[in-house]
Amino acid sequence: MTTFAIAALVLIMMPGPDQVLITRNALAGGTAGGLLTVLGGVLGLTVHASAAALGLSALLLTSATAFTALKIVGAAYLLWLAVQTLRSAARTRRSATMDETASPAAPAPAARPWAYLRHGFLSNALNPKVALFFVTFLPQFLSPGSGSPRAEALLLSAIFAGLYLTWFGLYVAAVERLGRWLRRPRVRARIEQVTGVLLLTVAVRLATATAH
Repeated sequence: MTTFAIAALVLIMMPGPDQVLITRNALAGGTAGGLLTVLGGVLGLTVHASAAALGLSALLLTSATAFTALKIVGAAYLLWLAVQTLRSAARTRRSATMDETASPAAPAPAARPWAYLRHGFLSNALNPKVALFFVTFLPQFLSPGSGSPRAEALLLSAIFAGLYLTWFGLYVAAVERLGRWLRRPRVRARIEQVTGVLLLTVAVRLATATAH
């Protein structure tokens, strides 16, 4: 369990699409937006964890048609988020140019909490690489001769989800602490621009991913 927890935490801490998306929403919606995105991400992980325990993810990864369909939908969703983020960066940059003395923008109220939750959920639920993780990485830590491998797999998945919540919860708190500086129009425009490019890159990599 300890070895799995350490390996899982290292993977969670590595920069990736989750971090990019959580940063974007934490800047846009404050702590609430960030945490709802984290919660959505965990729910997306739960879909794949449950499917892996039931053997459905393995079936998905052996079906070229199903894998291709899922990755195309996931890539299209990330591409849409990338375009929206780049458009927001352009608007923020124009606003900063018009008012050189613009003060840091306050985070937008989480008027649409389901949107942040949906972003996190779909980002993971539509990512076949997450399914690949639970099918290939997690089984390496199952005890040989375990009387109930399915129950153990679910337990490891729960540990992974707990670590995910803890790490990104702390990450959102850090973003909020630096929020006043990060939300300065010029700084925010640059962050949104980089975030949009990263989301676009992830979308392309996902679209060209293979099951094996």
